[in-house]
Amino acid sequence: MPTKVIMPELGEGVTDATITAWLKKEGDEVAEYDALVEVNTDKVDTEIPSPVSGTLLKVMHTDGATIAVHTILAWIGEPGEEIPEDGTGDEKVATPQAAAAKPMSAHTPPAAMQLTHSKAASSATGGKISGLISPLAAKVAADRNVNISQVQGTGSGGRITKEDVLAFVNAGNGKPAAAPVIPLPAEGARSTFISPVVGRLVGEHNINLLLVTGTGKDGRITKKDIETYIAAGKPAPATVPAKSAPPVPRSTSAVPGETMKLTPVRKSIADHMVRSVHTSAHVITVFEADMSAVFSHRSANKTAFAQNGVNLTFTAYFVVAAAQALKEHPIVNSSWTEDGIAVHHDVNIGVAASLGEAGLIVPVIKGADNLSLSQVASSINDLAERARGKKLKVDEVQGGTFTITNHGVSGSLFATPIINQPQCAIFSTGMIQKRAVVINDAIAIRPMVYLGLTFDHRILDGVIADYFLASLVYSIENWK
Repeated sequence: MPTKVIMPELGEGVTDATITAWLKKEGDEVAEYDALVEVNTDKVDTEIPSPVSGTLLKVMHTDGATIAVHTILAWIGEPGEEIPEDGTGDEKVATPQAAAAKPMSAHTPPAAMQLTHSKAASSATGGKISGLISPLAAKVAADRNVNISQVQGTGSGGRITKEDVLAFVNAGNGKPAAAPVIPLPAEGARSTFISPVVGRLVGEHNINLLLVTGTGKDGRITKKDIETYIAAGKPAPATVPAKSAPPVPRSTSAVPGETMKLTPVRKSIADHMVRSVHTSAHVITVFEADMSAVFSHRSANKTAFAQNGVNLTFTAYFVVAAAQALKEHPIVNSSWTEDGIAVHHDVNIGVAASLGEAGLIVPVIKGADNLSLSQVASSINDLAERARGKKLKVDEVQGGTFTITNHGVSGSLFATPIINQPQCAIFSTGMIQKRAVVINDAIAIRPMVYLGLTFDHRILDGVIADYFLASLVYSIENWK
C-alpha cells in the first residue's frame, strides 16, 4: 500500500512551513533518504528526505504553499497503486526523519539525526548503517560503496556528514567520487559575491573581476586573490579616484520593467518588519567608541585564536560587551506583554547575517553571558558559515532576547535598524574608521565607531537606554 509523507515538526513552536521547491516530480523513482522537497520556515531552508524507496505517486501541494505540520505532503508507493481521495485508511505513514527535530534547551546544540527506522538502512556492503548520519551522507555512502562503520564523523555529536564520507572516499576507500563540474559564468557576469574590501581594491585598480581567479569558498574572490593579481602587474592603473568607485558589485537579479516573485524569506522579512514598526515605539540613541583597546587585544591574540581554528572578529567583542551590559541592565533584555514587562532570565543574542540578495537571517547565540570571547567567536564563525550554506536549524534562529546588526561591514556609518520582535532593543555597529579626535586637548588619530541602540520606548526611557549603551562603550574602550 502507498506511504504518506507527512510534514514533520521542524522545531519548537513551529506550526507550518512554506514549500520552496519540489526536488522530485510525480512519477520519479526515489530512494530512501533522497531529498524530496525543500521547505522554508523562519527563513531557514530545510530539505525533507524521502522516508522510503518507491515512486512519487502524488504531490499534494505546489511550490509556494504554506503547509501545517502533520499535513500530507506526498504519497510514495508502487506504480499504479491507488491513493484514497480522503487520505484516510490503513496506509503506512512515514515522517521524514531529518526533520523529526525535538525541542532543545537554550544551551543544548542541535542533535544529529538518529537513524531509527524499523527497517534499518543498509550500506552497499550489506552492513547496517547505525548511529548519527545525515540522509545525504547515507546516500553518498551507498553510491560509493562505503561501509559507514569505518567513517569517522566530525559533525555535531559525532554526526557523519557528506564531507566525512567524501573525505573517506578521497583517501582511497570505496568508489571514487566524480569531480564536480563547475559551470563557467556568462560573459560579463560576476559569478560570486565579494566583500566591501575587495570591492574597494577592484575600484582603486580598475580590475576586471572576470580575469581574477577566486580561491575562496565556492570560488569567492578574496582580498588575497586581488593582491596576488595586483602583484603580478596585470591591472590597469586607476583612472578615477577610489571614492567614486562602488564599494560592492551592483545587484544583477533585478530586471527593469519586471515584477520579481516574492520568496518565502522576503515575505517573512516584510511581514516581520511591518509588524515591528506597528508594534513598538521606535527610538534610536547613538554613542561613539574608541576601538584602540580592542584593536590592541585583537592584534595580540588573533594568531593564537587562529591556531585553534577561530577567526577573531570585532563582532565577537561587541557580543561579549553587549552580554555584560545586559546583565548590568536586565530591563533591556525584556519583552512587552499585556500583563507587564517580561524580563528574560537567559541572555540569547541574535547576530544578523546577510545572505546577499536572498535576504537576512538572525542566528542566535544561546547563553551568551556565560561564554568566553573564544567561545563567542567560535559560535559566530560556525553560525555565519552555516547561515550562508543554508544549513541552520530552525531552533538556531529562535529564542533570541536581544539582537546585534553590523551594518558597518558594507561601509555604513549610521543606521536605524528595526527592532526584532518581540525584543526590547537592537544594537547596531557602524564601520570602524580612523578619525581625528581630541584627547587631553590634543588631536590624535584613533579607530572610531558609531554604536546605536534602537529601543522600544514603551519599555525603556531615553536615560535607561543611554545607561545601557554607556556601559557597553565602557567595556569596549577599556578592554583587557
